[in-house]
Amino acid sequence: MHDLIAAPYEDEHLLLRPDSPRAVKIPYAKYAELQRAMAAADPVPGWLADVARRAWGFDLTGRPVAGAVLVRPRSRFRYNRGTWEINLGCDYDCEMCYLGEKRFEGLDWAGKERLLHQVRDAGVIWFQITGGEPLIDPDFPAAYRLANELGMVVEILSNGSRLWHPGILELFTTWRPAKLTLSLYGATAETYDGLTGRRGGFNKFVRGLDGAIEAGLNIDVSLIITRRNAHEQTAMRAFAERHGLPWREYANMSPTIHGGAETLPSQSPEHLTQRAPFTGCPAGHTFFHVDPHGKASICKVGRDPSVDLVAEGVEGLARLGSIADSLMLRTGGCEGCTLSGTCRVCRPMARLFQEAKAPLINYCQHGQPKETSPVMLELAPTRTIEPQDGEDIQIIDNIDAYTAPTAQGCGDDNPYN
Repeated sequence: MHDLIAAPYEDEHLLLRPDSPRAVKIPYAKYAELQRAMAAADPVPGWLADVARRAWGFDLTGRPVAGAVLVRPRSRFRYNRGTWEINLGCDYDCEMCYLGEKRFEGLDWAGKERLLHQVRDAGVIWFQITGGEPLIDPDFPAAYRLANELGMVVEILSNGSRLWHPGILELFTTWRPAKLTLSLYGATAETYDGLTGRRGGFNKFVRGLDGAIEAGLNIDVSLIITRRNAHEQTAMRAFAERHGLPWREYANMSPTIHGGAETLPSQSPEHLTQRAPFTGCPAGHTFFHVDPHGKASICKVGRDPSVDLVAEGVEGLARLGSIADSLMLRTGGCEGCTLSGTCRVCRPMARLFQEAKAPLINYCQHGQPKETSPVMLELAPTRTIEPQDGEDIQIIDNIDAYTAPTAQGCGDDNPYN
């Protein structure tokens, strides 16, 4: 099992520890040195042992590079992030779920295995596995383990319903996720179980959460605010804070991925907020999404057209850039809009709202009161770098902030990103 990953990122080269927000930027010469050392079974060079101590507090002295560092080759593609719905099935029945009908179907294990190799070959470093509910998929443990073995930094989006299971906790303590993002649907069993349609769900969630905290996993919480649980908003915040966990709130409900309107009645009118202005997104250029059938699209919203990644292989991704550019054009009901410069949603999201015949107030400035102030969130925080004395190596304290310019641009209000 490797301790570090050395990988190209844009025009740079990074050292990453899979379960740490901290990274180290190294020059190409040192990246190439690690490539040669891995091939020759050489021991860890002194500079790397020193960096590991200073950045992450552990000792690599005397260990072979081949066992300590997985050196990723540069892909001819620019992709560095990917998301994957391992399935669309779920053990909850939430009325606001953007998936609509949640069918448990997709690739068999051979297909999943081939897909993960294609994602790796595309250059993906940061890889998110979601669903549906990923932890209930019978192939999840093997898929999660393989993604780590291939040198990806893995994040899990989950409802936490299976986190209590000893096998899951053992997996996550052996291969620690970069982040485990858990959705919270209420602060009491009555509200949580009622919203999810799962009797006993809240108690199992709390049991699993307590185990994950005790195991020292990196957890944050998404507070999902709907018409049904809005009265527990303050209690949900207190729940997260009592457990010492960072949290974010998501209160703007979206149509289903098929443009269905069945999710919209769950919107709490008092909690509908203006999204931050959409200023562009590198969807399809630096990241992509894959559905349970292996179809790669620019993101979780703009799903068509897509590329069959399993059938076509990684070469099919060459078409995603042009697909992304065409999907972002202001067409249909948005063509010629005089407010497009300050639009709150991307064109693919606007199309879903239009197909759902949603009220304009849910997504468009034309339906919003003039006096309402938008909620502004910083999507690309300032880089935080600690230079080393006299060296061409830099410690990056927050790799998420550092790489934000190449991440998806709708994460400000979308719990599914």
